[in-house]
Amino acid sequence: MVRHHYRQGRAPIGIAFAWWARLHLGRLWSGTITAKAGHHVVDTGPYRLVRHPIYTGLLVAILATMAAKGTVWGIVGTALLIIGIVTKAKLEEHFMRGELGSAYDNYARQVPMLVPFAPARYGR
Repeated sequence: MVRHHYRQGRAPIGIAFAWWARLHLGRLWSGTITAKAGHHVVDTGPYRLVRHPIYTGLLVAILATMAAKGTVWGIVGTALLIIGIVTKAKLEEHFMRGELGSAYDNYARQVPMLVPFAPARYGR
């Protein structure tokens, strides 16, 4: 039972991380993939840990919820959500490279995409 509560505690951490990233991004945030006025690489706050901290936070929350519930449908749903989030992150990567060029390429070489403290994998 203690283990069950321990896993559930991760979901709020994931949501808090995503919220911090959203607030930190400020007016540059958008629900769609688009350029905003003053578009630039944000590499501070949670964006120094991962390039897509909102997605990272959501993934932590989703995985914690799946681990706490442990149902087959929860696992299937989690797998589908992971595929969707990673796909959207890759689409954003492509867009950001096109918009911000070498500045984003340099950032991508230094900061991992979704997993904090993982080696940064740079790819096109």
